[in-house]
Amino acid sequence: MSTDQHAVDRRQGSARSRILEAAAARFYADGIAATGIDAITASAGVAKMSLYNNFASKAALVEAYVEARHEEWLQLYRARVQDTSTPQERVLAVFDAYADHAAAAYEHEFRGCGLLNAAAELSAADPARTAVRRHKEQVEQLLLEPLGELTDPATAHRLAEHLSFLLEGSMALAGLEGEPARLLRARAIAADLLTAR
Repeated sequence: MSTDQHAVDRRQGSARSRILEAAAARFYADGIAATGIDAITASAGVAKMSLYNNFASKAALVEAYVEARHEEWLQLYRARVQDTSTPQERVLAVFDAYADHAAAAYEHEFRGCGLLNAAAELSAADPARTAVRRHKEQVEQLLLEPLGELTDPATAHRLAEHLSFLLEGSMALAGLEGEPARLLRARAIAADLLTAR
């Protein structure tokens, strides 16, 4: 590959990153439907053609946004879980990753789970909504695996579902309140449940 092609690839990669970052900020702050392509390109400092050179459509951009949010959360979880040594700590690392997400700096305040906010705007058959469902299933699986070390499979499944409801409900309330106190309370409830095991 020529030096010129490398420069083009870097510019396109940079433009793609800027577009995705701008879309993420706008989608989270204003919602997907309320965010037009012009607002995204203006925030990213790119031409509209640059957006379409990197994403086939707004729907493709939304799907990339959902995937990026998923990866962002997984990075928060991996950072938390690497310092754990017990199954109980691995369960609580999921709650800690959600609290880390809530504590991140947001341009227009914390509004809850960006993935659930996106899913609420998408049709049932939308690939991005399916990606959100897969993310939530993976989170529940991350709860289930260490719980399986603490109890029998049937109880572990029930407890993973229970903790998933606790986690998602607390995230929804934290988003409505604009701060993470509900997530911290949910973590304390989860810790009490795990201590009883």
